Amino acid sequence: MEPSSRSTFSVGLAESDRDLQGVLALQRASRAPTQDGFVTVEHTLDILRAMHAVAPSVVARDPEGLVVGYALAMTEEARALLPILEPMFALVERLPPAALSARPGARWYVMGQIAVAPAYRGRGVFDALYAEHRARYRERFDLVITEVATRNARSMRAHQRVGFRTVTTYRDATDEWALIAWDWPDAFTGLASMLE
Repeated sequence: MEPSSRSTFSVGLAESDRDLQGVLALQRASRAPTQDGFVTVEHTLDILRAMHAVAPSVVARDPEGLVVGYALAMTEEARALLPILEPMFALVERLPPAALSARPGARWYVMGQIAVAPAYRGRGVFDALYAEHRARYRERFDLVITEVATRNARSMRAHQRVGFRTVTTYRDATDEWALIAWDWPDAFTGLASMLE
């Protein structure tokens, strides 16, 4: 049965191994590039557990409690868990602070990956995942950073719609990446009105 409205899902923090295993299942299903986007990095249950211990990720669940979307939280404390992301963390550290935020000393973390199940795309899940990230982490952080392959046009558009802006682009051995940031105090008003 196709979901018909936003009421067909709920959003909150990952709470159990069942949620983390749902993340992994959706991640595997989202690896192949399609017109709807793709994910690049593969996680394991142990890595997700370790990330969750520092900062739980946000998931969307269907009425039966199955994960239909996720947005992984990855703080600097968890960066060693995924060495493939080290170049991104190093790039962020090399940037002048004003490139990320006009506020001096802005606190940031990385949204490690986001994916939405095909049947739930275009139904507000992506925006709801990010709204929940902000609601859960705004006391600890001022902005969220992520990177998107520039060839992943759908993901780039979705992130811009939420309020992300491109900080810089770079190329590594696998792809060209846009390092993007969402500075919450300046961007949340637009997203909040979209979700009402």
